[in-house]
Amino acid sequence: MQKLLIVGCGDVARRTLPRLLGHYRVFALLRDPAQFAFWRDHGASPLLADLDRASSLKRIAGLADIVLHFAPPSERGTVDTRTRKLLAALTRGKSLPQRLIYISTSGVYGDCAGARIDETRPPRPNTARAVRRVDAENQLRRFGCRHGVCVSILRAPGIYAAERLPIERLRQGVKALRSEDDVFTNHIHADDLAMLTCAALRYGRANRCYNASDDSAMKMGAYFDLVADRFSLPRAPRIGRSAAQQEMSPIQLSFMSESRRLDNRRIKKELRAQLRYPQVADGVNAAWLERKQ
Repeated sequence: MQKLLIVGCGDVARRTLPRLLGHYRVFALLRDPAQFAFWRDHGASPLLADLDRASSLKRIAGLADIVLHFAPPSERGTVDTRTRKLLAALTRGKSLPQRLIYISTSGVYGDCAGARIDETRPPRPNTARAVRRVDAENQLRRFGCRHGVCVSILRAPGIYAAERLPIERLRQGVKALRSEDDVFTNHIHADDLAMLTCAALRYGRANRCYNASDDSAMKMGAYFDLVADRFSLPRAPRIGRSAAQQEMSPIQLSFMSESRRLDNRRIKKELRAQLRYPQVADGVNAAWLERKQ
């Protein structure tokens, strides 16, 4: 049985784990010993390590045949030092992984003025975090080409699930842009992203990027309205962009400065993906039904 190492053991990793058991011997890289019990109880072997401390990564050298890299980039700078330390540790082993899957972000494309784009669109990141994601992608691609490792990259947009809806923000009176100023956003349900990770394990091509997005094309305000209406909450008040620049934080404004619609045909054709929640409304309705039970 092949050995598989999960790096970055958050929500999507937890949703992916049940799909892996029985097919791989799974190891989970954790920096918090308090998380050991969960992963051990659910069938994985925990390893204590921290991507911010290179010395702690010695145990993973030569360990895994496959690596799932879900970890976020480092917090500052233009280089993802966490990915750099991970790859340095992997190259010290007597053997290298055969395959590596990385979950990146659609933010690497930057603002596309609402255009529909596919994976041939060159990255033009506008935020520091997206710059670090591009750096991680480039590091991984070079690693794959240099060592013959099959690296596949999933560029995920806004990840949502029942526990990740903007319900509390709506209750607190979050504001949205009026339609003429609003931006197109893209979404993927966390369960579908877990499915796409496993699809990339089977069918992902070497040095290949995939837009890991659902079929919907929705503006941000419409997304807020969808959630508000489904959960019987007040809709977000609409304001103009000039007012938003006065009232919203820089982080909020950053999400409202990029508009794009992702073409997801490649995941369907190459990864043979069949989305459980092809539209955001499907996932929001499922979350509402879950809360009713």
